Amino acid sequence: MKKLIYLLVIMSLPAYAGNYSSPPDLPAIDAVSLALNSTPTVRAAKANLGVEVANNDRLRAGNYETAILLNTQQRHTIAPEPDYRYTEWDVALERTLRLPNKARLDAQLGEQGINQSHYVLGDALHESGRMLLTSWFNWVREFYQVRQWQSHVEGLKSQLDAVNRRVRAGDAARLDQLQAKAALAIAQAQFADAELRLSTAKNELNRRFPAIRLPAEPILPQPELVAEPLEVWQQRSMAHNHELAIAHGETLRYRTMLARSEADKTPDPSVGVRFANERGGEEKIIGVYLSIPFAGGARLAVARMAAANQLVASELEAGVRTKVETDTANTWLATQSAYGAWQASAAASAAMHQHADLVTRAYQLGESGLTDVLNARRLAQEADLNAINSRLAAAQARYRLLLDTHALWPIDADEEGA
Repeated sequence: MKKLIYLLVIMSLPAYAGNYSSPPDLPAIDAVSLALNSTPTVRAAKANLGVEVANNDRLRAGNYETAILLNTQQRHTIAPEPDYRYTEWDVALERTLRLPNKARLDAQLGEQGINQSHYVLGDALHESGRMLLTSWFNWVREFYQVRQWQSHVEGLKSQLDAVNRRVRAGDAARLDQLQAKAALAIAQAQFADAELRLSTAKNELNRRFPAIRLPAEPILPQPELVAEPLEVWQQRSMAHNHELAIAHGETLRYRTMLARSEADKTPDPSVGVRFANERGGEEKIIGVYLSIPFAGGARLAVARMAAANQLVASELEAGVRTKVETDTANTWLATQSAYGAWQASAAASAAMHQHADLVTRAYQLGESGLTDVLNARRLAQEADLNAINSRLAAAQARYRLLLDTHALWPIDADEEGA
């Protein structure tokens, strides 16, 4: 059932939101949907939906129940017949009637609770999507860092073999051999640390999202420039954000609760039907009665509390709106900065490799020392690692922006599979 608030949000969404792509450098959408819906937070949010459905039924039914009143007594008359005793009894059925305006507001509160549970479910899917995206890129990053360290270690092994040959031929000193061995040992230690980080990232991804099958070799993403201005992404993010929808829903709910507490200043009447048997059955009584309680100070206090809660909710909504705008701006700025950093780091990596090749060639010709070669290799390795990190950071920032605007994966509670 489409609720009023949900319809207002859906009507404001851009047309592209339902058209999801399946980037080859990310898991398939079907696997992502299964993985997100299997997380404990999403399962808990789905269970909460059942809670709100039951609460909606409770509010619509009301907490007013029919009561039965039983009474028995002894009547003792003194005149004109002294010491005559009668057994008397009476029974009554009584029920408090909820005023129509209160029933309407209770039904509205129940419906708003269901709306909120849908938004909570969507928010859980969104947060799980962010976690999956982070875990995925952590694994890809460590995978390619391990590969880079492996290549670096192999290069240093080749360098050590060349030094050993030169030492045997008398063209190099033992000091060069010790330097080459030390550089190789340091690189092997870094390689072992990188393998540990890869195993940890892989284990985390497998544990949190067992539905995601990891390929033998992930595709290294190609960053793309986010050309659209920040204002466009702000509009998309504000239209889709579950956290903001939850905050707005709370404001509406407390507004309805305020109206309900105002209506409750008028007490609900109770009506009853009474049947009595008096004077041992000589008198039969059937009657209808009406009971109206007097409103006390508690009802006024509840109304004041509801007004304060409504004000708190509206202020919190304003805070969430600012937070969403800030987060979107930060993510957009990250995409711009990361893309530029990737281009610069890629150029630096290429330049450092050229430098390392030239220094190595000079060493082979006897025009430079081994220290220069090892330093050049180390700088080239650092540039390669930085290029990998920058490349993945640029791709991840763009995908995060797409995820937050619901253009990457299906993370809405009303979509199929959610």
